[in-house]
Amino acid sequence: MTKAEAQHKAKLAGIGCMLCRRLHGPHEPGPVELHHLRTGGWGKGDYKTMIPLCREHHQGKTGVHGMGTKAFERHYGLTQQDLLDDALRAIG
Repeated sequence: MTKAEAQHKAKLAGIGCMLCRRLHGPHEPGPVELHHLRTGGWGKGDYKTMIPLCREHHQGKTGVHGMGTKAFERHYGLTQQDLLDDALRAIG
């Protein structure tokens, strides 16, 4: 892992779950898992396409992996790209 990647991941981990922020507004961030944005395939993007999500919104029943990408986006009315854009803005 490069220094730039480690710094980026640390910044993401410090801002909390992007979906919780959308749903509940700014609040004390909890632990996150870094989700790789996937766009039309099984390959993962690089570290700049990672989205911080709490365990439930990542792998839980109401999460992107629990529901599947399409159902997740329909259910919440936003895309993974929306959450990535929020994260990138938040870390400046």
